Amino acid sequence: MVGTGWQKIGPHPAITAWADTARAAALDTLATTTERWRCGGTWFVGVDALPNTPYGAINGTPFPWDALPLTPEPLHQAQLSVIRPGYPQPSPEERPAAFAFRRDRDAAHLDGLLPVGPDKRRMVKEPHAWILGLPLNDTRASPLTVWEGSHQLIRTALLKALKPHPPQTWGEIDITEPYQQARREIFATCRRIELPARPGEATLLHRLTLHGVAPWKPQDEAPPEGRIIAYLRPQLVTVEAWLTQP
Repeated sequence: MVGTGWQKIGPHPAITAWADTARAAALDTLATTTERWRCGGTWFVGVDALPNTPYGAINGTPFPWDALPLTPEPLHQAQLSVIRPGYPQPSPEERPAAFAFRRDRDAAHLDGLLPVGPDKRRMVKEPHAWILGLPLNDTRASPLTVWEGSHQLIRTALLKALKPHPPQTWGEIDITEPYQQARREIFATCRRIELPARPGEATLLHRLTLHGVAPWKPQDEAPPEGRIIAYLRPQLVTVEAWLTQP
């Protein structure tokens, strides 16, 4: 994963077993939640939406640590990213430029950068250790997209921007401009690839990899609930570790 910023894992029976159990739980969540769908009813964000334990087990099915190149550690409740046919559609909360970026650039982003204040300046508020995607149903529709090698450009750009400041303050520094400039360089120089995956497989991303979601294509097909992927992103202690660890 060092060079590309991503790694496909599986298929593995332990991942399949977890995905099968998680899918049933996900369908229960979708049937009972009051969370609003975004992008014209085509995207369910689903943060902390699965009832997994701190070590990932769900309804008695253990998390497939042994099938993954990861050290077991405490986990948050998984996100459910659900995409329906027609994604993305315009929505009132998005300006036209933001919608165009979602449609034309997969809403490419770096996890952990949050919009802060009325001007939505980007700061590192959630320094994740890694990003793991686990498909819960069988479809190739609207897959995860990544820009290969983008983590290396992101690291260089943000370290340059933050090094003049004490490391303990890095989470309070506005990095909007260097991030946006790095993203433009990534679009110009890094290969965009689509990473469809099926239950029993997993996709592991380096925490600094630029990634997004491909628009739903006219030929895409999925089960009635749409395309569902569970995501897990445990956090590191410091922003310095987020930028400097391998």
